[in-house]
Amino acid sequence: MREKRDSAATPWWRGAAIYQIYPRSFQDTNGDGIGDLRGITERLPYVADLGVDAIWISPFYTSPMRDFGYDVADYCDIDPIFGTLADFDALIGRAHELGLKVIVDQVYAHTSDLHPWFAASRAQREGPQADWYVWADPKPDGTPPNNWQSVFGGPAWTWDARRRQYYMHTFLKEQPQLNVHNPEVQDALLGVARFWLKRGVDGFRLDALNHSMHDLKLRNNPAAPDTGRIRTRPFDFQIKRYSQSHPGVIAFIERIRAVCDEYGAIHTVAEVGGDKAIAEMQAYTRGEYRLNSAYGFDLLYAPELTPEVMVDALARWSRGGGWPSWAFENHDAPRAVSRWCAPSDMAPFARMKMALLAALRGNIIVYQGEELGLEQDVIPFELLQDPEAIANWPLTLSRDGVRTPMPWRDQAQGGFTTGVPWLPFSSRNLARAAELQQDDETSQLAVTRQLLALRKTHPALRLGTLEKSAADGALLAFDRVARRSRIRCLFNLSPKPIALPADLAGNPILSINGATLTQMPGYGALYVAA
Repeated sequence: MREKRDSAATPWWRGAAIYQIYPRSFQDTNGDGIGDLRGITERLPYVADLGVDAIWISPFYTSPMRDFGYDVADYCDIDPIFGTLADFDALIGRAHELGLKVIVDQVYAHTSDLHPWFAASRAQREGPQADWYVWADPKPDGTPPNNWQSVFGGPAWTWDARRRQYYMHTFLKEQPQLNVHNPEVQDALLGVARFWLKRGVDGFRLDALNHSMHDLKLRNNPAAPDTGRIRTRPFDFQIKRYSQSHPGVIAFIERIRAVCDEYGAIHTVAEVGGDKAIAEMQAYTRGEYRLNSAYGFDLLYAPELTPEVMVDALARWSRGGGWPSWAFENHDAPRAVSRWCAPSDMAPFARMKMALLAALRGNIIVYQGEELGLEQDVIPFELLQDPEAIANWPLTLSRDGVRTPMPWRDQAQGGFTTGVPWLPFSSRNLARAAELQQDDETSQLAVTRQLLALRKTHPALRLGTLEKSAADGALLAFDRVARRSRIRCLFNLSPKPIALPADLAGNPILSINGATLTQMPGYGALYVAA
């Protein structure tokens, strides 16, 4: 029987703080320079001490690593560089001992070209799995069937001589697109979900979910208007009207939710990007039988953080309802302190930014190292690993700069590995190592712990509504409201001090960077209980 989302007991995930772990870069235990599952297990006490409710682990499945795990060759096994299924089971057990839920990535839009499903599909046009991927005949002149473009550059179609057809790939040509319109493909993917649910996972982050279905007529995408911004990829020249965001995704979502409900309070959160992201996120989470939450790229790629940007993002979610998830950085998006403030202001800005994240209605996602105030590392071209950055150098900001290993200690390998790390550390981030901040009550790590504790302690911050959001110059303000409490949250999003409204009154329960009821210093933040 399906379990309704809003039961008498508040589900664990509502208002949760989730810590994202990028396994290649978290902790290496065998000296090969690449993080592994045993390393995550070793570091779980540190994560639990932060005060988060759950961890989200990016892909660790068998993969040729052309896109570092998002090209899956076996959905139901662990890549040897990360360990074994026994290592995963040990990780789950330790996380649950520490009170942490475990969310894992599910990649349903595409596989690796080395997946057995694709090998069977490309072998012949007739057969049990022939229609499991998106195949199309060429035009009479031999060119691809339409104008769809790949995210990583060039047409979203690659010729395959075995079938004498083109196959679709939204990302790398080594990531052929699954035909999720096919009920058999859906059944197989839901079987994957059940495999991990039986092993004890508590939720799924669904990667690129709105890319999982395409227009069956293969109509051309229209051209996107020129906004004056530099476009580095052919993908940016189109409105993706037909290559993604098919309405049929909704029915598949309801099937995913039904499977998750078989296992109790499982959390589902979708990654949704594109021209209509907010509308799609709300559609994907609407009602009792779809996903619990979703997040997009509005703030992950925003070039600046202003009160107007935040008020607009908050208002758009509020208008359509639903339960949002918020992230300021992740494995695909640059470190926020490097995007949104001057280098000299990174420390006070990082404290204010974390206070803002902790005050938002919905779930919040903290990316590994964000609690240390890490900045974006600059990776020289010859050391780049990111295929998108290599293809679009130098105008596309490398994702490698946010994927560099966690600095646990202030030493050459950062306490991450005894070998050569797969990406280099910077001296600036080594100076922010967790060990250096561990006992410093003024550190970004200490501030993060304080903020997450406040979010758990105050129902208004974790579960309340968000009201009266307003932008006044550099000042962003909103209220978080629960039945018996109201907390006024104020943030100075500039480096210059500003005066607060004369009628502000109440009991300050949080002050960041010296904020008071009358004066807000540069990048100050204040929570006031009314």
